[in-house]
Amino acid sequence: MARLNDDCFADGGALTRLDAALAQLLQRLVPLTEIETCPTGLAAGRALAVPLAARLPLPPQDNAAVDGYAVYHADLLPGAATRLPVIGRAAAGHPFAGLQPRGAAVKILTGAMMPAAASAGGGPDTVLMQEDCSETDGHVVIPPGIVPGANCRRAGEDVRQGAEILPAGRRLAPGDLALAAAAGHAGLPVFRPLRIALLSTGDELHEAGQPLPAGGIHDANRPLLAALLSGIGCHVSDLGIQPDRQGHLAGLFAEVSATHDAIVTSGGVSGGEEDHVKAAIAAAGGRLHAWRLAIRPGKPVALGQVGAVPVIGLPGNPVAAALTFAFFAGPLLQKLGGYIPMPPRGFAVRSGFRWAKRAGLREWLRVSLEPDGTGGWLARKYPVDGAGILSSLVHSDGVLALDEDRSGLEPGETALFYPFRELGL
Repeated sequence: MARLNDDCFADGGALTRLDAALAQLLQRLVPLTEIETCPTGLAAGRALAVPLAARLPLPPQDNAAVDGYAVYHADLLPGAATRLPVIGRAAAGHPFAGLQPRGAAVKILTGAMMPAAASAGGGPDTVLMQEDCSETDGHVVIPPGIVPGANCRRAGEDVRQGAEILPAGRRLAPGDLALAAAAGHAGLPVFRPLRIALLSTGDELHEAGQPLPAGGIHDANRPLLAALLSGIGCHVSDLGIQPDRQGHLAGLFAEVSATHDAIVTSGGVSGGEEDHVKAAIAAAGGRLHAWRLAIRPGKPVALGQVGAVPVIGLPGNPVAAALTFAFFAGPLLQKLGGYIPMPPRGFAVRSGFRWAKRAGLREWLRVSLEPDGTGGWLARKYPVDGAGILSSLVHSDGVLALDEDRSGLEPGETALFYPFRELGL
């Protein structure tokens, strides 16, 4: 289980800049320590638990980069064609059986191990491309001009034996798995996935597909958050829609904290008359701190714990929940799960609209991109605002981030754009 100090999520109560809040909380959080071995081919998306070193050099031996002829460069005439006897053949997985003497060539195919030397002083060191040579009567004619070492891949030129190839905490991608397998690892030490209990609160919520009574809405947040949590490697227990009742929630929090690493909720944390999450956590023996992040949308975020288990309460409006997760809760859970936290990466684009904002807040505007005619991109704002406008997550490309120090945006000015795919959306 992840372990937290009692005051891990404590906050002074004032509006806090997002970067400062993340830095403070990431410093306090302690990741999981439970490690398991996963077959390398099945480890995509997992968090590597220890640094990984190469068990052998890559490539393991000198080999040919092309189909052609392996020769000693010192045997080639500098200003005229060279004629050498072809004494054998080497293919990938089928090395030349003998030792290659000076003054001879071996037909070699791509990936085949370079032949061994017949005497001290180093073996054949150069490969001539097949199409540049001509072979007749058991001899190959080699044109002049080839440089020493051409078309020969040297052992260890990619990775040295014993070198670190992957750092602890890396989220394993397909290329990582290929490198680990090539370096001799059939299984990888990874952190156990976080077990997340996910629930929604609100008496107005109903499952999708059910008839809606007056004032009712379908719960969009659980499918959204379940997908986001799975996208960062968590195992999700869907606890459904829970009634806004303090005693019920307190019992539920106490129960699931015994079998989960974190609890994620949406709605019920803003302090209204029917917002019982904070009181329920206290009744379950826990503590909750309301962080007032200087962001829009998504200012109210509840962070607490029941025993050693973190509780993250996200806003009830779905766009606010999505963006708060992507920029704030997601990096925290990555740290808890043993990952190196990877905040979303953005790139600069020009604005195609004017926007006024309140200084002191970081604001995310949903936008679409179009070519600006100069090789860059121009952002166009989604026409409808609001933290509950779900269509904006589908019919725009991402968000334009206006940092806390800006008071607005003029056409032609640049700001950081974050694609929804970068945000897991």
